[in-house]
Parts: sequence; C-alpha cells; structure tokens
Amino acid sequence: MRARLLGAAVAAVLVTVGTPVPASAAPAARAAAAAPLPCPKAPAPRVTRPPRPVPPPAVPADRTVGGPALDTPGLVTPAGAPAPPAVTATSWLVADLDTGAVLGACGPHEYGTPASVQKLLLAATMMPKLDPNQQVTVTPADLAITPGSSAVGLLPGGRYTVGTIWLGLLLNSGNEAANVLARLGGGTEGVAGGIRAMNEEARHLGARQTHAVTASGLDGQGQFTSAYDLALIARVCFADPLFQRYTLTERTQIPAQPALKKGGFQIQNENQLIYRYPGALGGKTGFTELARHSYVGAAQRNGRRLVVTLLGAEARPVRGWQQGAQLLDWGFALPRDASVGRLVAPGELDRAAEAAPSPAPAAPTPPPPWRGPAATAGQRIADGDWRVILPVAGVAAVLVGGVAALLAARRRPRRRG
Repeated sequence: MRARLLGAAVAAVLVTVGTPVPASAAPAARAAAAAPLPCPKAPAPRVTRPPRPVPPPAVPADRTVGGPALDTPGLVTPAGAPAPPAVTATSWLVADLDTGAVLGACGPHEYGTPASVQKLLLAATMMPKLDPNQQVTVTPADLAITPGSSAVGLLPGGRYTVGTIWLGLLLNSGNEAANVLARLGGGTEGVAGGIRAMNEEARHLGARQTHAVTASGLDGQGQFTSAYDLALIARVCFADPLFQRYTLTERTQIPAQPALKKGGFQIQNENQLIYRYPGALGGKTGFTELARHSYVGAAQRNGRRLVVTLLGAEARPVRGWQQGAQLLDWGFALPRDASVGRLVAPGELDRAAEAAPSPAPAAPTPPPPWRGPAATAGQRIADGDWRVILPVAGVAAVLVGGVAALLAARRRPRRRG
C-alpha cells in the first residue's frame, strides 16, 4: 500500500513537470590563435605624454584589408626574410609604390594618431581640385591653430598662390596653410566641408581606419589612422606629379606682402630624407605630444619605388626619418616578388561591395513541435526558468507532504474501546 501511494505521488509530480529535456551541449571551444610575432623594438626613452585616446572598436573586415596576413598586432614578414631593423615606432609598414605589394609590417591595422602626416590626406583630397596658380587671400580664421604649433607665417589679409600654400604645407608643415586649403576645397562649408571631403576620400581609397577631425593633423577627439591606411594615401600622393615636385623641393620663397608692408622670407624642407638618403622621393614628418613622431617617406632604387609609414615613434636613439630610412633599406634588400599582402586600389572596396549579391531574406523559423504542457514545462525547467520551477516545486512539496502525512496516520495504532 505504501509503495502504491509513493508511486502515485511521484507520478503526479512527473505529470505536472513532464520529462525533463536535456539542455543542448555547449559548442566546442575554438583553438587558441597563435600568439603574434613581436616586432623588433629599439629602446626608447620614457616620455610624458597625454593619455592615449581610446580607439574605436575593431572592425574585423577592416583589419583584413590587403590580405589576412595583415590582421596582426605584431610582425609580419615574407618567409625567409631577414629580421627588420629594431625601431621605436609602435606600428609601421613598407610597400612597393608601383606594384602595391606590402613587403612587411608591424601592426599594420592598429589604430594610431597621425599628427601632421594627415596633411597627406589633405593633399590627396584637394590637390586634384585646386588650381595651383589661383590667388587666394588668407583670413584671420585660417590662423586659428594651436599656439606654438607649426606654421609657415602666412599673414591675415596676405595674398598667395595655392602653389605657395602647398609648399608651406609640405615643407614647413604649416597648420594655417592646411586651414586655407581645406577651406578652399570645402566650398560653401569651408574647413568643415574640407574635412568631410577628406574622410570621403579616405573611404574611397580603402583607408577604412582613418578618420580626420582636423585638416592639419593637430590632435582631435576621434582622429585615427593606421600604418596601412597611410600607405594607401601616400601611394595616391606620389602618383601626382605636382605632389612629387612639391615634396622634393628643398627651399622656397614666401613672397612679400607690399599691401601689408611685410617682406618675404625663405622656408626649407623639414624632411631630412631628401637631403641624406640617395634616391629619396620625399614624404612628410609629424609630431604632437599625443601622437609622438609619425613619418611617411619614399625612395627609389634600381627602378623600384618603396614607401615606408610609421606611427608612435620616439626621436631617440634615432629620429623618425632615420627609422624610415632603415626600414627602406630593409625593404630594398628583399626580392622583388616578396609580399605579405597588397595595397588595395582606390575604389576597389566600394566596387566589391556593390558587386556582392544581396543576402537572401532569411527563411521564417518554423514553430517548435507541439509536445504538450508537461513536456514544455519540463523543457523550461531544464533551461532554468524559475517562473516554472518555483510553482512546480510547490506542487511537488504539497503532494509529497500529503503522502507522508497519510502514511504517518496509517502507522498510528488504533485505540480499542
């Protein structure tokens, strides 16, 4: 009799909750990715710098632009290549300007702060649009730059050709010159329109990790680039004969302004590569306290043109252009067919996105098969749904308690009268 009562109680509980359905097994863990190869680093002095800005979240597709091997925070070089020189830069890349082959890199798609090498994006955007012979007047707003930052010495109210202003930008890294050129190229929107055009050009070139906030490269919140993106931008610049002429100019004269009773003066190219590296094609230096030293340089040797880009370097033990020269030497020593990736062509990523077929609409998910209230409740309990577990546990406790009380009553001896 006791067994029948206990069986009835258990059956009642099982009917209420149903037979639990085992939870699905967790997917197998992925194998840990191989640790990135560390980049050779030269010892650098400790410096005081503002806190590093927080970069935007990584976009996996952006990190593989140019090839999957470039998706690394560490070193990537061709198989069998000698070790590259140790430099202080946090990221760098060496590429062939003509073939687009990437010869080697350190963290090519890691976000970095550009400083004045961002002026190359301004050149890539505006140089094809602006007439170098056009006379323009500098406004007081053009001179709104960070006090103490690099400037050519353009005067408010002064009249200069666009070509002169380009020389002031590329030789002396003039931040006021950047404002003038962005304003001219920005149309009715002025400098803001120029910066918007720079960002549109970066996207067109495939420089998806580049976002300009200032035309000059002076630090701005949310302003980033990468060593790979800088190579894309530099490749476009060095394809322009006007840019090639400007960036190799050693010195030029800023004309006098008779209406302002100011004389002219001479400026010199700050890029030491053009004076000290055989075959130098030019480039651009950059520095802010936040970005530290950035550099882009190019050179030719034996009919081969290479470009080097680097970010986050220190000027000791050697300066940024010297680190670039060392990496150029390393690149020229590699075989002509050496490659770990490539520089995408302008517009290539946009064309690929347009050509990609639209994803088919997802098929509607069929409803789960009907299993009855008992089985459904059992599945919810197996999934840890406390909204079902607590009521069922209460019912089970009442049933089991009732059976126990009944059994206890049957055990008590009956009084005989």
